[in-house]
Amino acid sequence: MERMATKDTKEVIKSITRNKKALFNYFVDEEYEAGVVLLGTEVKSLRENRVELVDAYARFENNELWMVAAKISPYPQGTHKNHESERMRKLLLHRRELNRLRTKIETAGYTLIPLELYFKGSHVKARIGLCRGKKLFDKRDAIKKRESAREIARATTAIRNIRKGNE
Repeated sequence: MERMATKDTKEVIKSITRNKKALFNYFVDEEYEAGVVLLGTEVKSLRENRVELVDAYARFENNELWMVAAKISPYPQGTHKNHESERMRKLLLHRRELNRLRTKIETAGYTLIPLELYFKGSHVKARIGLCRGKKLFDKRDAIKKRESAREIARATTAIRNIRKGNE
């Protein structure tokens, strides 16, 4: 999926992967765009969509934000200097954003979850969500909404097919 950014930047934004499980398990209150510090073989693996964000999260260490448990598969044509698949990767944000996130995480019981990785121009960016965990009844409600939307879509396509047959 490609989309254009603002008129000023005119950089193409190409999505690499999304963390669909996070949207099911968490309420996302705020979103931030963070740069990701990567090695060359990691970028090549990302261009081939060889990444998983299912269990990934972000945490603070030494006043820096790190993405943990994001799996970027080793590049097949890499040499002996290939990267580790589950290493911690540094996320780049402004200091005031880092301070705001740290206070919210420590006081309000939030967690930081990477929601999407994408290319913005030639740079890899991560969309990080400040999330609260859903309870079981919230997840059941989401399942009910999804199933009712599917049933409505099926009914409308069936009605369209019937109308086409009569014409």
